[in-house]
Amino acid sequence: MGEPRSKQFENIYYGLSNIPGILKLAPSGLGWKTSDAENIVTISAEEFKKMQWMRVARNYQLRIALKNGNAARFDGFNKDMFDAVRELVRANYKLQLETKELSVKGWNWGKTEFQGSQLLFNIGSKTAFEIPLIQVANSNLANRNEVNVEFMQPDQSGESQSKSKKAPMHELDGEEMSAASLFYETVKDKADLGQASGEGLALFQDILLLTPRGRYDIEVFPTFFRLRGKTYDYKIQMKSVVNLFLLPKLDEIGLDPPLRQGQTLYHFLVLQFKQDDEIDLTLNIEEDDLKRDYGERLLPKYECPIHEAVSLVFQGLTKKKINRPSTYRNKHDEVAVKASLKANEGYLYPLEKCFLFVPKPPTYLPFSEIMSVTFSRVSANLTKKSDLGGPRTFDMKFNMKSGVEFGFSSLNREEYEDLEVYLRSKNIKTIKDTADETALSYSEFMKELDDDDEVMPTAKRRKSESVDPEDEDSEMDEDFIASSEDSDVAEEYDENYSGSDSSSDGGNSKKKGDKRASKPKSK
Repeated sequence: MGEPRSKQFENIYYGLSNIPGILKLAPSGLGWKTSDAENIVTISAEEFKKMQWMRVARNYQLRIALKNGNAARFDGFNKDMFDAVRELVRANYKLQLETKELSVKGWNWGKTEFQGSQLLFNIGSKTAFEIPLIQVANSNLANRNEVNVEFMQPDQSGESQSKSKKAPMHELDGEEMSAASLFYETVKDKADLGQASGEGLALFQDILLLTPRGRYDIEVFPTFFRLRGKTYDYKIQMKSVVNLFLLPKLDEIGLDPPLRQGQTLYHFLVLQFKQDDEIDLTLNIEEDDLKRDYGERLLPKYECPIHEAVSLVFQGLTKKKINRPSTYRNKHDEVAVKASLKANEGYLYPLEKCFLFVPKPPTYLPFSEIMSVTFSRVSANLTKKSDLGGPRTFDMKFNMKSGVEFGFSSLNREEYEDLEVYLRSKNIKTIKDTADETALSYSEFMKELDDDDEVMPTAKRRKSESVDPEDEDSEMDEDFIASSEDSDVAEEYDENYSGSDSSSDGGNSKKKGDKRASKPKSK
């Protein structure tokens, strides 16, 4: 056995890192750092339990199982480095470097195994992949046979990723219990998702959420908050909060990445409070620690309406500004307008830097991404004369710079002028679509009122013209036939009908029913 010594390996990746670094194996342990020394990892040799060598996507990996149940992974070794690494492991740590093969069958069924804080998915006698449970953000029991596991997102990741595990039913302790339930509880325990209540800074109980629908207890911690419901529990990182809105009737928290419930993604948490509900809240933290860690962002105690307390606590922890109603007011001195997004009714809030539609689906439209706004079904001369006919509502379409369009309908026509003025004040281009306008203008409407022949009701016209009641049917019939020379009705009911030339044939073949068609119009 060789003497203990140190050796460095370059271009080695630690865990899921995308930045390579230098790994140094020394008798006292190991150290890894990136070239800029921003990321440094050190592990003492006393923590080593087992070492394995395996083929992975980034060449070969040195996997180190630790005594606390965790594992450290270093990728990027070349195949010809195996002998050098094996000698270092044997000389420095008195361990054997095991060679492990992974299953590459591609099967999506197998068995799960928990090793410390690692979740292994095995196919036969080989491991297909393993998940460090420290990377698990949420786990939900979707049904009796399925568990959803959601992972933390890298800083620059895209969409959320989740994996589902299905398990059969088992009899345990005389009660039928799903293996999925056992899997779910184990994941929660290993991933520390079931942190005991009372350890957080604040607890808001029985809060109504409109999206996702349900009542939840909201437990707030320094770096995350937890939603605890009857069916679902969520752990949400504070850094995922990108927007806070405090609006009349509706309060919102915007998330990135979104919350996942089954296959549904929720980019917003919509909370609803009663306006008069008060709370007396004392934060669970020493006053000295509060001042040191949060300065003036948090107060030790809140005695105020609950919606204000929730908003201020989240503002202090996330360092995000609370978006409140802007200077916009409609005709009724309200801060929002009623509208529909597809089949969903809600309220559209014109805010200082964005439009926000709530409650379902919550839609965030920042001014910086709006190219133009198109108004349709709005008559220019009837904007202020809703009692003169025409549609009582109009539509509003947001044309985004990305090419996406958001169409809102059923806006009250009296809201049009205020919205247009507000958009112009924000330097947003407005377009009026008159292609499908059917409402009469005011001048056209008044002109037709002066046209007695067109507008006067038939009954009044008959009375003024002193039409003989016996001739009323004749007049109605001849008006109808006169609308078309080649009447389909005449052709259907007159077997001797011969088109427009039948009246000039001079024949005597007309029946009694033809008398109405040829009778001259009474003056």
